[in-house]
Amino acid sequence: MERLLKLIIAVLPLIFAFAFLVPVIAQGMDAIGLSAPFGLSTLTFALIIGGGWGLIAQIRGRWI
Repeated sequence: MERLLKLIIAVLPLIFAFAFLVPVIAQGMDAIGLSAPFGLSTLTFALIIGGGWGLIAQIRGRWI
């Protein structure tokens, strides 16, 4: 159980990115009427942007 909690805490930036940032980016784009570039859906674009930002935060250890 302790190892599971340590694993969850270790990947918390990625969990936050996919559980919070991706839906906010996708819904925000839909709300203001922006379309994603290259013919992507807004959800796919949000997954790329939010997931990339979460991965950078995971590697660097900070969001900024």
